[in-house]
Amino acid sequence: MVSRERVKNVLTFKEVDRLPRQLWNLPGVEMFRKVELDEVRRKYPSDFESPNYTYGAGKRCNGVPNMPGSFTDAWGCTRDVGEPGVTGEVKHSILSDWAALDTYQPPWELIEEADLSKVNRFCSQTDKFVLVGTETRPFERMQFLRGTENLYMDLAYGESEVFRLRDMLHEFFLKEMEMWAATDVDGVSFMDDWGSQKTLLISPVLWRQIYKPLYKDYCDILHSKGKFVFFHSDGNIEHIYPDLIEIGVDAVNSQLFCMNMEEIGEKYSGKIAFWGEIDRQNILPFGNPETVHSAVKRAASALLKHGRTGVIAQCEWGVKDPVENISAVFEAWNQY
Repeated sequence: MVSRERVKNVLTFKEVDRLPRQLWNLPGVEMFRKVELDEVRRKYPSDFESPNYTYGAGKRCNGVPNMPGSFTDAWGCTRDVGEPGVTGEVKHSILSDWAALDTYQPPWELIEEADLSKVNRFCSQTDKFVLVGTETRPFERMQFLRGTENLYMDLAYGESEVFRLRDMLHEFFLKEMEMWAATDVDGVSFMDDWGSQKTLLISPVLWRQIYKPLYKDYCDILHSKGKFVFFHSDGNIEHIYPDLIEIGVDAVNSQLFCMNMEEIGEKYSGKIAFWGEIDRQNILPFGNPETVHSAVKRAASALLKHGRTGVIAQCEWGVKDPVENISAVFEAWNQY
């Protein structure tokens, strides 16, 4: 069974010869632990690939990403980076004063000058599942632009400007989804970090009113062209799992180990594919191969309710995580 078929079968809840694999590594792993990274990739090859493409050069970009100092991205959001290999935090919000919204524009050059000319050929020449990430993250981008504290207050009080900003960003993200839907990629992902350690960062009611309709539009665009939809969120997002299923998300990457994983598996197995993961807060950085194997056993027991399907063996490698623990994730999943 080739990788593309393997992933598609998992997404459509059909049996596979083995669960598909995918490793995420933070920038610092590529920068400082390349030899170990290459060895893990050699031993446990991914079933996913990303195509060759470039977005347009952001006119606001300034500085070097993932290195100590400050970096401004294409949206004009400046990150302070305290150590090499991390993405840093946005400390300077250019829309902290709503008056600036009157003249603000998204970085349309990213889409208008994107070069996707090699994408379709790439897709035709690989037997792996081609998955592309996107800029699409409306809630997080609104935080970066407005400031997290400001945005929470705006949402709570229903400030009119917050809807202007949301709709401006949504217009950009719709164009991005349409751009990728017109290519031959197999799947498209988008993200927003919605959870704290225990619950959603805003009320589920507010989430359904303000953000769920955006996500449904993205899913509809991608499904209309036969693409699979992948979504990522950090934190505890138990409250919106049914909504993600309802709007058509095919695979969700979430922090299962800070939720009731067994209940999630019981309720939603066979309705949405679980795109990983293994606990990257405690087990991967501080555990050992034995605790990793136990964590995978727990995830398999909770999530594999319909045979060998519906789960992608994914984990995220932090720069200080022992390589033995990362290898143990894929070694353990090979047993299921």
